Amino acid sequence: MRVSIVMGSDSDLKIMSECAKLLEEFDIPFEIAVLSAHRCTEEALNYVKNAEDKGVDIVIAAAGKAAHLPGVLASHTNLPVIGVPMTTSDLGGVDSLYSIVQMPVGIPVATVAIGSTGAKNAAVLALKILGIKYPNYREKIQNYRDNMKKNVLEKNMKLQELGYKLYLENM
Repeated sequence: MRVSIVMGSDSDLKIMSECAKLLEEFDIPFEIAVLSAHRCTEEALNYVKNAEDKGVDIVIAAAGKAAHLPGVLASHTNLPVIGVPMTTSDLGGVDSLYSIVQMPVGIPVATVAIGSTGAKNAAVLALKILGIKYPNYREKIQNYRDNMKKNVLEKNMKLQELGYKLYLENM
């Protein structure tokens, strides 16, 4: 298991499935768990304390509102933790973002964007981190970036050929 995705609630699963899909696309072994920093603290701490022994290299933790899960997990492991702030009904996810990004010195959490963009970027960041240790993942990130570049250039060529009005009609 290279990556562990941990969520504070199963309501985060729809968003975090976007992370899981990219990890699958990159052929990165992962597991998913629902563990709350507030509702089952001991289980969450035991989970992260044993993660390295299970072969986990990176923890991706998603949480909303108070969003303590990524920081709590980071405080109990030396593995890199990537925090994904969840969109919330109260403040749109800004509350989650601030809770995750404002960690004290010595307990960093790499924090990505709010919601599904963040979930996807967490997978890409995990791939980049894994690429430091595993050359096959370095190649996968390069291929991923090359494909993004190719897609943008193809769209630009089509835009130049059609003009913006016809391009928009064909979108």
